[in-house]
Amino acid sequence: MTRFTVLVAAPRSGSSVRTAALRAATEVAVRAGVTTTPDVIDLADLGSDLLDDSSAAVSEALETVRSGDVLLVASPQVHGTYTGLLKVFLDRLPELGLGHTVAIPLAVVEDLRNSHGIEEDLRVLLADLGAWVAEPGLILSSDETGEPEGVVRAWADVAAPGLRQAVSVAA
Repeated sequence: MTRFTVLVAAPRSGSSVRTAALRAATEVAVRAGVTTTPDVIDLADLGSDLLDDSSAAVSEALETVRSGDVLLVASPQVHGTYTGLLKVFLDRLPELGLGHTVAIPLAVVEDLRNSHGIEEDLRVLLADLGAWVAEPGLILSSDETGEPEGVVRAWADVAAPGLRQAVSVAA
C-alpha cells in the first residue's frame, strides 16, 4: 500500500493552496493507481510549534512525511521562492530524510511569467533531502487555485505515468 502525504506550506490554514494541493493529489493518484487517501499536513496549523523542538505535533508531522512513499509539497511563492514555514519544517528532517520518497512540487504564483524560480527551488530542496522529484511539477497561478480542475487534470495526465513508474520501483 502506497503512503501518500500532502504537505501544505501556506501561511494561512485552510488556504486555496491547500484546496489546490488536495485536488492535484486526487487527480494524480487516480491516474497513477495510488488508492490510499493522503495524509494532510497543513504547516499553518502547527504555527509556533514549528520552532519548538519538543512539540509532539511537529514530531508526528515529521514522522508522517518521512514514512510516506509519495509527498506532494505545495507552497505559494513568497519573495520569489517557497515559504519560510516550509524551510523551517524541512530543516528538521535529517540528511537524506526523504531518501525513499517520490516528491511532487506544487507552486502557486501570482504571475506565471515569474514562476520558474520557485519550481526549481522546490525541486532542489526536495532532491537535497534525498527525494526522487517527479517531472513535471505543477505551477498554478493564484487565480487558478479556486477552480484548478482543468489545469490540474492536464498536469496529472502528463505527470502520472512517471509517478506510477517511480512508485512501482520504490515498492
